[in-house]
Amino acid sequence: MPSSNESDIVLSAFPKGTLMMEDGLSTPVGTRRSFFVKTTVFISSLIGISLAVPLIGYVIAPALQRRNKEWVSLGKADALPVGEPKPMDYTMTEKDGWQEIHTTKGVWAVKQPDGEVTVFSPICPHLGCGYRWDQQDRLFKCPCHGSVYDMNGTVKAGPAPRPLDTLPSKIENGDLLVQYEEYKSGLAKKVEL
Repeated sequence: MPSSNESDIVLSAFPKGTLMMEDGLSTPVGTRRSFFVKTTVFISSLIGISLAVPLIGYVIAPALQRRNKEWVSLGKADALPVGEPKPMDYTMTEKDGWQEIHTTKGVWAVKQPDGEVTVFSPICPHLGCGYRWDQQDRLFKCPCHGSVYDMNGTVKAGPAPRPLDTLPSKIENGDLLVQYEEYKSGLAKKVEL
């Protein structure tokens, strides 16, 4: 072990701003080597981030995109009987991320005497059960909790908080078109999911 005089001599042998390593060699603080190492790490990090951000966006974006609503044909509007609710099925294509999913949906269509057509969601707004048309009583009835609706979707009895949910529909070139939407059950106001 060197005496304090010897260590003062050893330390004074190195210019200010240098570090002495255990093996007695010195590395000056702020050398070109440390500058190049730091610069290389910084530039590599920038390149990595610039490649990662678009890649992450590409992977995550489809999951965050809102599904496009498409108009789907239910058939010819003239074929609907006046004043008789008709259950109608159709197949629609939904894009979920990169997947295309073909699903069959059902709706109730009611043609009024003036030719106007109302399309109802097949889901009871009370708690989401499917309802049916009772031809004898001429009412829509939900078997789950006893909600009852008239042909126009108005609540006549039961715990339903709102009328039957209507779906966007239009007649174009004689075809009845619909956009399928789903709504939250149990609320007094129609809120889309």
